[in-house]
Amino acid sequence: MGKIKISAGFRIILFVLGFILVAAQKIPTTLDGPFQPVTQRFDSSLRLGSDDLPMDHPRLKRNVTGMFPEQIALALSTPTSMWISWITGDAQIGLNVAALDPSTVASEVWYGKESGKYTMNKTGVSLVYNQLYPYEGLWNYTSGIIHHVRIEGLEPETKYYYKCGDSSLAAASEEFVFETLPLPSPNNYPPRIAVVGDLGLTSNSSTTIDHLTSNDPSIILMVGDLTYANQYLTTGGKGASCFSCQFPDAPIRETYQPRWDGWRRFMEPLISRVPMMVVEGNHEIEPQAAGVTFKSYLSRFSVPSNESGSNSNFYYSFDAGGAHFIMLGAYTDYNQTGIQYAWLKDDLHKIDRSVTPWVVAAWHPPWYNSYSSHYQEFECMRLQMEELLYQYGIDIVFSGHVHAYERMNRVYNHTLDPCGPVYITVGDGGNIEKVEVDHADEPGKCPSPGDNVPEFGGVCHLNFSSGPAKGQFCWDRQPEWSAYRESSFGHGILEVVNSTHALWTWHRNQEIYGLNTPGDQIYIVRQPQLCSSASKHSQITPSPSPKDAATQVQASLSPGFMFSLFSLICFSLQWLLT
Repeated sequence: MGKIKISAGFRIILFVLGFILVAAQKIPTTLDGPFQPVTQRFDSSLRLGSDDLPMDHPRLKRNVTGMFPEQIALALSTPTSMWISWITGDAQIGLNVAALDPSTVASEVWYGKESGKYTMNKTGVSLVYNQLYPYEGLWNYTSGIIHHVRIEGLEPETKYYYKCGDSSLAAASEEFVFETLPLPSPNNYPPRIAVVGDLGLTSNSSTTIDHLTSNDPSIILMVGDLTYANQYLTTGGKGASCFSCQFPDAPIRETYQPRWDGWRRFMEPLISRVPMMVVEGNHEIEPQAAGVTFKSYLSRFSVPSNESGSNSNFYYSFDAGGAHFIMLGAYTDYNQTGIQYAWLKDDLHKIDRSVTPWVVAAWHPPWYNSYSSHYQEFECMRLQMEELLYQYGIDIVFSGHVHAYERMNRVYNHTLDPCGPVYITVGDGGNIEKVEVDHADEPGKCPSPGDNVPEFGGVCHLNFSSGPAKGQFCWDRQPEWSAYRESSFGHGILEVVNSTHALWTWHRNQEIYGLNTPGDQIYIVRQPQLCSSASKHSQITPSPSPKDAATQVQASLSPGFMFSLFSLICFSLQWLLT
């Protein structure tokens, strides 16, 4: 009994002391920068990674029969419409497979504002896809029937209840609920925007998603590398942290497509009620017969490509309240002579900063990265697109690819610039390839210019032409544009406060097991009066600086509050000692 009292007493004291410490800390803003570079080393008491969850894990296995819907997911279409996607029927895998007929099952969604009362309904489209390998002994795959329905006429900031399925077969899902986002406006924003990348399907991935879910996001940005189904042979078995190392004789980069089905089941409790916006990563390439690539990615996800005029699932844009999001494709043509660049230029030109003051971009591989892994890998993309994004005053850029966390000081063309975007790498979702711990600026860790060849596009590795690293391929210290880096798994939450201030918090996974403070937290501050932009109405009147959370806590530490706090500590100590 004494041990229980001591444990409880200590927990109370630790909570109170932690509360006081948080109150004493002021959350910094980007106006305080540029910051001196900080590195948080990998915690050696932790493992670098974990194995994938097996397909018979409760969160991965199929729990419906026949043509009942499963793998249900949401994605934004427009501020007043939503995509709903799901799968029916059994996927097949083996040497000889026969595709299901999509026309045998209808794609219907019933929805309304009250539970059990569905006043509206919509129908959509359905398809199947095949993953084929014309090599001896390799298994082929054909998917279940994939349904995509766009529901319309939604009111902002409103709860909607829905079911999906086929009424003629009496095969409908259970009821789900989601809440729409605010309309585009400089005064309204989604409460919490979650950002995660390189997730995979390991025990660490489970912790990341459980942690992310506990932070109650309004929308999710998934910045590429979703399932890591291409870490397997077509026959399944055990996944590899390094495919080429473990399977050097494979005739092609194989995949075990049922991992996609398991991943969507794993994600369904979250993305059936919170829209998830995806962009492709290198692990979605999945080459197969006749040079076909990205088949699973292109088939399984709905994105607002037509709505944003891109007509390509590789890149698109959407509005979420007063923020405009641009999802760019790094594994399709990004050159200035290409279709994506022309679309991007047109999309940027249409932005009205008096309606959507914030512009956030995302793509998979980072342009600014001080880790050895993928160092300078996508310099070609940066050289083609960075100037255009800078010209239009992009505020924040999210990427993944590198399996660690890193936040940059504002930077443009490898030079500190108060008007450059804040680049943030969140490729630390927890996948089977493990966390990245080596930095390119450490002795013996600088890659050679022949390393880190991208899986798409050219190689544009360069030596720096100015600054402390002039003439060198790698810095000899943490680069000045790298503000904070840490080798831990986790996710981020962006909370836009007003037209000029947004709170960014990176949560390392260790937080979910204890009372640790967030791994990284900062107010990102726009300065439209200082930084001119080619966008319409770019120099809108800035919002007043908000009182951040720490300031509010500090203000609450009145004498009466402090007396109560002291009494609580005394009571805890007295209970501890009895």
